[in-house]
Amino acid sequence: MSRHTEGAAKAGIGLGSAIAITISWSLHKSIVWALIHGVLSWIYVIWYALTRPGGLSG
Repeated sequence: MSRHTEGAAKAGIGLGSAIAITISWSLHKSIVWALIHGVLSWIYVIWYALTRPGGLSG
């Protein structure tokens, strides 16, 4: 594992959090909501995918 990847993992930055923060920011433009959704990470990403038109089914 590269040092860069280990540093990101130690900082608590995960793929789910990054996706959740990006989705949240694009919808709400709010740092508070982005932080909340970043903490929820994959829960928010899955909820977003299931509740949007087309969602997981395309």
